[in-house]
Formats: sequence, C-alpha cells, structure tokens
Amino acid sequence: MPSEYAKTLGGKLRAIRQQQGLSLHGVEEKSKGRWKAVVVGSYERGDRAVTVQKLAELADFYGVPIRELLPGSASAAAAAAAPPRLILDLEALQHLDASEAGPLTRYAATIQAQRGDYNGKVLSIRQDDMRTLAVIYDESPTTLTERFISWGVLNPEAKGDVDDASEAAGA
Repeated sequence: MPSEYAKTLGGKLRAIRQQQGLSLHGVEEKSKGRWKAVVVGSYERGDRAVTVQKLAELADFYGVPIRELLPGSASAAAAAAAPPRLILDLEALQHLDASEAGPLTRYAATIQAQRGDYNGKVLSIRQDDMRTLAVIYDESPTTLTERFISWGVLNPEAKGDVDDASEAAGA
C-alpha cells in the first residue's frame, strides 16, 4: 500500500502532467519512449518508488523545478484556485521583443513559480497583477491592457474587465 508521501508526490506529478495537457501515453510519445506510460502512471499512483535521480529527470522533462514535485509545497492548492478573467497567452509572449515585453515575461515567470503553474500556454492573472504591471510600465491599467491586447498576449475581453475594475476603484 502506498504511503501518504508517495500518494502526495504522485498527485503532484499527475497535476503537472495534466497542466501540460499530456496523457500518460502522451508523455511516452513526447519523451520518445524515455518515460513509459506504465512507469509514470505507477509513480503517480504511488505504487512505485521514484528515486531522486529519476524525479529530477522527470522534473526536467516537464520543465519545472524539482521542489514543485515534492510534497510540502503549497503550489497544488494554488494551481487549483479558480482562474480570473485576465488570461495571458504565454506562447505569444515568447515571440515579442524582450526590450518591450521583458518586464511582463519576468513577472509572468514569477507568478508561474509561485503557483506551480507550468502549462506554458496561458497564465491567468488578477486585477492586482495588472495594477502592479501598470506601475512597472508607468502606464494606467487601461492603457497597458490595450497594449497587451495589441501585442496579442492578453485576451480581448480583458479590456472591459480592467475598465470595470478601474471604475470600481475610483481610478
């Protein structure tokens, strides 16, 4: 019978895999057979002990810090929180000029690390994050929202959401 530690570790492995939109078979395909579906599944169920070396290699494969997989970090609860309406397109962000988008890229990476959210495709941010980014970019939240939308990194619906929040805050 798996220990609670093994179950928790397995749950974190499963959460990271699912965040990245991978099935167990998808992991095997993406890794070109390096990670067998049956083995990863047994790690996730806690049925099979994983060595530190294998865990480090699996963390590297998923592109996450190993600490995110270890029981005791609070990232799983944070990743399960309901997403806000402001959605950053991380794939589009990678294609922007670093001189302009650098602060946003670093800010997004920090949020990902805090939440343990490594899906690499989108990232939900909060109204407070937009206000903080507005200070960093020295612009109003509304102007910055429009800029991010024009860059293609923020969902167009965000304009109304930020405008509504700014009006509610008396901005």
